[in-house]
Amino acid sequence: MTNSPADRRATLAAALDFLALEPREPELRLLHNCFDTWRGIGDIVAGMARQDFDLEMRRFNGRGWRATFFPSGFEHSFTSSAGSAFALTPWGAVQRAAADTLTRPGLADPQTRNWAATDESPR
Repeated sequence: MTNSPADRRATLAAALDFLALEPREPELRLLHNCFDTWRGIGDIVAGMARQDFDLEMRRFNGRGWRATFFPSGFEHSFTSSAGSAFALTPWGAVQRAAADTLTRPGLADPQTRNWAATDESPR
């Protein structure tokens, strides 16, 4: 079993696809119990960081949240690789934005990165 960046991306995309389903079955409720939390947001952000994306989140005065994933870098420009979503909950916005980002056409394969050589490891 390999643990390549492409395999990690496929696993993350599959989890996000299941999170998009209404949690009617016990297995989906369990998945939502894990990811519909601030900790779940952190897990998704760490997974997206491994795909070389940064998160920008914004709360709109109690009306909802916007999450946007940008290709990693100092300047965040909304390019064809960026994905964004709005939802009533912060985890809903992050989940949808991550799924939107991973389905962008022409998304480059993530580079293998030595996370042990940097302080920025998304554990």
